[in-house]
Amino acid sequence: MDTNSRLVDERANLTSTNRFELLLFRLGAAPGGGDQHELYGINIFKIREIMQIPPVTPIAGSSEFVLGAVDIRGQVMPVINLSKVMGCDPTRGLNLLLVTEFARTVQAFAVEEVDDIVRLEWNQVLSAELAIGGSSVTSLARIDGNMADSRLAQVVDVEQVLRDVFPSQHPDVNPDELGTVVKIPPGSKILAADDSGFARKMIEESLQALGLDYIMTKTGQEAWNVLQEMSGNAQKQGRRVRDQIALVLTDLEMPEMDGFMLTRRIRGDAQLRDIPVVIHSSLTGTANEAHVKNAGASAYIPKFSPGELGEVLRKTLAESRAG
Repeated sequence: MDTNSRLVDERANLTSTNRFELLLFRLGAAPGGGDQHELYGINIFKIREIMQIPPVTPIAGSSEFVLGAVDIRGQVMPVINLSKVMGCDPTRGLNLLLVTEFARTVQAFAVEEVDDIVRLEWNQVLSAELAIGGSSVTSLARIDGNMADSRLAQVVDVEQVLRDVFPSQHPDVNPDELGTVVKIPPGSKILAADDSGFARKMIEESLQALGLDYIMTKTGQEAWNVLQEMSGNAQKQGRRVRDQIALVLTDLEMPEMDGFMLTRRIRGDAQLRDIPVVIHSSLTGTANEAHVKNAGASAYIPKFSPGELGEVLRKTLAESRAG
């Protein structure tokens, strides 16, 4: 096995321990922060390549956040000025490209510099909405561990960034794309978990169009807490949690507990293991889909296609009732 293959396998194995790798980079002087160049982060699974920024071809009529396009080994992709999106001033220049692949798209983010790659536990990551309320940041990562005065990195909400930069490519949910209303037993709900505010909005609109009641959570830990509370109440009443939760729809990358660990915990719990779990993630590619299956998920759907989401939910719920 070559070095790259070993590295991929090693990183993939982190998903079974609620751990991940975060690429740390800098975008320039932060707004109102003087000369301070704050740390930002993106999950390494989204990074295809890091390279010196090549000549960029400006594109007429493009967004103010797009520098232009580059051709990297025959693949043309947009170059997004991530510093401008986040309101930073790259006083040291835009020197590197982060070539990323997620949600079935490939794009490059121009950044000032790359700082490090760190391995973290998801419990070192806190929801940014609770702390700072930033729309382009999903969470804050404690780089030095769960201790006082740890360095913090802002984890970029790439889904929100793409929506802001390319709004026409990310329209609101069209109910007609979802198909017919889905029937589930009265009183039961869909439990959904996603740390991106934009993604939650899209999921809520989709579930409403499908006529499905739901409980929305922001992290895997929050979803797990809901399930544990329901499990305790159900046992006292001599009922099944399955009668209350028809399906769990979860993202993979989330603060506190990721979707891999949430799925494994559900499958390892006697009271919950019969609940279908659908992974809904921007981490696309055959390797990530294989990890999802190994975790015990019932189905996997890449973000974000309302029509496909409706189809997968409809099929999974039907198979669950038949079983």
